[in-house]
Amino acid sequence: MSQGTLYIVSAPSGAGKSSLITALLDNNPANDMKVSVSHTTRAMRPGESHGIHYNFTTVEDFTQLIQENVFLEYAEVFSNFYGTSRLWIEEQLQQGIDVFLDIDWQGARQIRELMPEAKSIFILPPSKAELERRLHGRGQDSAEIIAKRMEEACSEISHYNEYDYVIVNDDFSVALGDFNAIIRAERLKQDKQTAKYSKMLNALLADQ
Repeated sequence: MSQGTLYIVSAPSGAGKSSLITALLDNNPANDMKVSVSHTTRAMRPGESHGIHYNFTTVEDFTQLIQENVFLEYAEVFSNFYGTSRLWIEEQLQQGIDVFLDIDWQGARQIRELMPEAKSIFILPPSKAELERRLHGRGQDSAEIIAKRMEEACSEISHYNEYDYVIVNDDFSVALGDFNAIIRAERLKQDKQTAKYSKMLNALLADQ
């Protein structure tokens, strides 16, 4: 069995990274892809569930987990903490499952230092105007929070050149196709194919 691939996916809030990851998994029901469920101290939003979208926790408990070295990475974003479980990630990858991390550029840097074999993807919006329209259209945040997210967008986008792949999410179906192409290409690399088809290759190369 080949090792799964860890994918780092980053974008400014509202660029569509969560929607793209969800659609990718929905279109690939083989159970060989999963999204990492991060721990967070932020409040639960309407429609979210504990253990599915995030592991919601308190600042006190999050701090304790940091001290216990549970997290592969963690960061403070908009006054809330987010962290990724090291053990869970490693277990999934060992089972040949591709794991997607929906994290910001700060977390991405931490992950790349600890797991340089991870692949990274940055999602860009087609324009600032479209990004702001999407943030308002979600109906989840106040005007003050949206203004803050827009201020942070330039800072986030400035780190796009630290990533292996860049997708512009203008037309969602096109962006999803690009996302699928990246995963497909990574799975077709020689080391992955060698592990997957080891018996077939041995038979093909056997002396006749």
